[in-house]
Amino acid sequence: MKIEIREGFEKTEVIIKCPEANEEIRKIESYLHGFDKQLTCSKNGVIKKINIREVLYFETVDKLCFLYTLDDVFETTLKLYEIEDLLAYSGFIRNSKSQILNIAKIDSLCPDFGGRIVAVMENGYQLIISRQYSKTLKEKVGIK
Repeated sequence: MKIEIREGFEKTEVIIKCPEANEEIRKIESYLHGFDKQLTCSKNGVIKKINIREVLYFETVDKLCFLYTLDDVFETTLKLYEIEDLLAYSGFIRNSKSQILNIAKIDSLCPDFGGRIVAVMENGYQLIISRQYSKTLKEKVGIK
């Protein structure tokens, strides 16, 4: 892979030249899409912006949506379907009706009963990928 950086332009632009857009290229594209995205969230009345690269997963509990980082939890006003649309090309996938996880923050994967998968996140927390979403996860991480 050849990487070239040219300076002196007004705007930053990334062009990927490749024989075909394979899985590796799609992963690079996903990373670039989410590189500088931030979400507004709150904790104890304090509003904060969190870079999506810091987010392990999102979860809806009692009609409230939370985002989890390595060591903290924040509330967001966005609905899960809005987050899913916003982060569609940023390495996030839905893993159940109530959760969306960051593929880059998965530490390990283990098969579970009934076609489910257990994803162990960087903070040690275990998330269940339901059978309905396990095929998508396998495709995204390159498992057959």
